[in-house]
Amino acid sequence: MKKLLIIEDDVSFATTLVRRMTKHNFSCQQVHQADQALHACLQQKPDCILLDMKLASENGLTLIKPIRAALPKVKLVLLTGFASVATAVQAMRLGADDYLAKPVNTQMLLTALDIAPDVESAVDLDIDTMSAERVEWEHINQVLNSNDGNVSATARQLGMHRRTLQRKLQKKPVSK
Repeated sequence: MKKLLIIEDDVSFATTLVRRMTKHNFSCQQVHQADQALHACLQQKPDCILLDMKLASENGLTLIKPIRAALPKVKLVLLTGFASVATAVQAMRLGADDYLAKPVNTQMLLTALDIAPDVESAVDLDIDTMSAERVEWEHINQVLNSNDGNVSATARQLGMHRRTLQRKLQKKPVSK
């Protein structure tokens, strides 16, 4: 069983990742703050790391070099909701093994971690694919978090009316 450390400030997304990856024989641990990440790496010595690029007000890119220095053989994948060619190049130069844009499905994660899904779990990959409604809800919440809960700023950034955004936020997330 491989050890996976998930460094992600969005607790619900991290929990979703744990649930998905546990199905594929990973022993998962979570860290939600950048200042705890390096300590967790040294303590747990994971085989693989999923690192969020935006950790509250911190930048996950700054963690790549210290993690790589501490764990040179770890498989390190950077996840981001704000993908760009510039940050992808920067992440790879700093030592990331892969760079994935959120939302990410299980197949993409397993491929990035160089884990071939077995035949039995291949059926589960389709189950883990998020619905369009779930992707929208997670994206809205991610943008809302990046705007520190400011609904008006989030609505402007998403190009929708504030009331529409408030209605969408009141709905519970679709399970998948």
